[in-house]
Amino acid sequence: MNIFSIIISLFVLLFAITVHEAAHGWVAYKMGDPTAYALGRVTLNPIAHIDPIGTVLFPFILVFMGLPAFGWAKPVPVNPINLRNPRRDNLWISAAGPAANLIVSAISLFIIILLKIFSPNARNFLIGFLLGRGGLPPGFHPIEGLTLILFYCILINTYLAVFNLIPIPPLDGSGILMGLLSEESARKFDQIRPFGFLIILGLIYLGLLHIIIRPIEILIYTIILF
Repeated sequence: MNIFSIIISLFVLLFAITVHEAAHGWVAYKMGDPTAYALGRVTLNPIAHIDPIGTVLFPFILVFMGLPAFGWAKPVPVNPINLRNPRRDNLWISAAGPAANLIVSAISLFIIILLKIFSPNARNFLIGFLLGRGGLPPGFHPIEGLTLILFYCILINTYLAVFNLIPIPPLDGSGILMGLLSEESARKFDQIRPFGFLIILGLIYLGLLHIIIRPIEILIYTIILF
């Protein structure tokens, strides 16, 4: 990955994380909990969501190791006392972050398809880039640059959404699952929360996350290329 791609991927990751957390806070506010809103977390200003480790250090380490940009932001605080129906509302609050990322990904994919149709430069650049022929050549290339930004918007937002939908605490998928389970089953399921981080690390180590992500990645590449 060249330096231009690294910079773009890091900025796109920051945008994706910001959209994700702002969506959580906005839905919580709509469900009756003003906690995140009062703390200034219902905003697209990334400064409000930055976590020094998850948003800065961890993504930098990954990209300079040649791995995809990935990370996390400060969790959006939610006070269940303020929610009208805590179990149901928490389901929607949990789903809001991944849903926002998938919407951004879908919009980016739609725009990139339009660019590919109406701009031969964008099409040729995409084919060359995705087939491993390098990044942008020297000079000013606004269409190709926009295409690269949109490509990383699709990839990173999709990664973030899929990862967060894994039903392991503290990921959003666990909040969605607990909203669907009975109250007793949800209580029992939540008992794995202290071990959630270790379980997630185990899934990553065993390559199960790659098994989930790879088919989605192939689908994205196929749609973009053809």
